[in-house]
Amino acid sequence: MNYSHKIIILSYLILLSIPKTISIDCTCEDETKQSNNTETALKFKLAAIAAVLIAGAIGVSLPLLGRKFEVLRPENDMFFMIKAFAAGVILATGFIHILPDAFRTLTSPCIGRNPWGKFPFSGFIAMMASILTLMVDTVATNFYKNMHFTKTKQVNVDEESGEHDGHVHVHTHATHGHAHGASITPEIVRQRVISQVLELGILVHSVIIGISLGASGNPDTIKPLLVALSFHQFFEGMGLGGCISQAKFKSVTTTIMTLFFSLTTPMGIGIGIGISSFYNENSSNALVIEGIFNSASAGILIYMALVDLLAADFMNPRMQSNVRLQLGAHISILLGAGCMSFLAKWA
Repeated sequence: MNYSHKIIILSYLILLSIPKTISIDCTCEDETKQSNNTETALKFKLAAIAAVLIAGAIGVSLPLLGRKFEVLRPENDMFFMIKAFAAGVILATGFIHILPDAFRTLTSPCIGRNPWGKFPFSGFIAMMASILTLMVDTVATNFYKNMHFTKTKQVNVDEESGEHDGHVHVHTHATHGHAHGASITPEIVRQRVISQVLELGILVHSVIIGISLGASGNPDTIKPLLVALSFHQFFEGMGLGGCISQAKFKSVTTTIMTLFFSLTTPMGIGIGIGISSFYNENSSNALVIEGIFNSASAGILIYMALVDLLAADFMNPRMQSNVRLQLGAHISILLGAGCMSFLAKWA
């Protein structure tokens, strides 16, 4: 009897261990393969390329049409509310969409033995990316300000003596800064740095999410991603376009930044389609790389949304003196963040 009991107990322990092994294997390999439909998935991927390209191009271009449409001009109250809505979308993209994905990938059982144990590596990378963005933001702003506003020109006294005898005039870039024929102010310099750093953060995420969508063979995964990507690509474009509009770049620079934003995600999808035949999204290397880049882009977008978009606009004297504008901007933030959070449920 004792021997029989030992056999029963041993058998029971073996049976308990089998489901754990099967569940890990199914999560990493079998489940995705069973639900794959290559032909249907390819149709959705091509539709995603077109939809995301159009949404991004329209979104980033609308604020740049402020010269023709008064409602889209930076000095208009509606511009502040549209930009606040876009900032809410970007904020929710970082907190609700990207960061949880980063935690999921970096703690996936498919990685195997977790090299960082219980340490929240995703949060650490996001935090460090935010701090690094702050450093880049500060250094770049100081650099451009020093380049445009600290140099002084001593006007030739002989040229001025005929009109203002006995007076010496000093012409500084701080008061009359000029570049490419357009007047440059500290605010314009600040907006140029913001738009460039914001675009960098968006592009990092766009490449990763584009490759993920393009490499996926599951139509049920692609459908919600298509909707969510089109939505946040449009409003991320609105936020970026607003910054570019306020930065008053030359037309060539504006065109390049607009094209980069519009084409990055479709290019990522195209790369994903190209590598889908051999790319394993559940391999340890793919999960680690995706998790690291998602964590970094989440940190960048969260910083940019809070500091350079929302804080900058809400501390603006114009908004501080207008209670109705403040109320409208607050509602716009909540609507933007709420809509993106709602879509993240299926994305």
